[in-house]
Amino acid sequence: MSPSQTAFQLLLEIDQRCRLLAADLPSQQARQDTWSGIGFRLGEHWYVAPMGEVGEVLHEPRYTLLPGVKPWVKGVANLRGRLLPIMDLCGFFGQELSALRKQRRVLVVEYKDVFAGLMVDEVAGLQHFPLGGQQGLALPPPDATVAPFVQGRFERERSWWMFSPFALAQAPGFLDVALQAGA
Repeated sequence: MSPSQTAFQLLLEIDQRCRLLAADLPSQQARQDTWSGIGFRLGEHWYVAPMGEVGEVLHEPRYTLLPGVKPWVKGVANLRGRLLPIMDLCGFFGQELSALRKQRRVLVVEYKDVFAGLMVDEVAGLQHFPLGGQQGLALPPPDATVAPFVQGRFERERSWWMFSPFALAQAPGFLDVALQAGA
């Protein structure tokens, strides 16, 4: 720093050098060439939920059991001061949840008035697929009970079924958690 240079001038000079050497961010065009979602497993089948439909992914939290609810309603957990109902997604579809508790995860979904945690067997992280790679439903989804919530699939090393948590959150059967009297 020369004696005539002020601290402000020095900061401006550093800023200009940093901007010249900074790496460019990926262009918007490159980012739009892929479809991204959260990959997860239910039983033996792999699904992918759109990024905008999963708020966060949690390890299986501690939860309090609730009386008078269907068996697939695991309980309620405290998520940063908010009550999060924990739903066993395999149980909702009439399947068994994996015995490997270490792999289980909870997908947090918030859609309109529904705030719920969907417990799945395993999460495979962020999955990226070419936009043109989506295939329709020429093949039926692996399970008929899951079909109303599947919007297509991607093929890679395996089939990835596009699962919509928002469609599930709107389903009357998903919102009907209370046991019937005498059941």
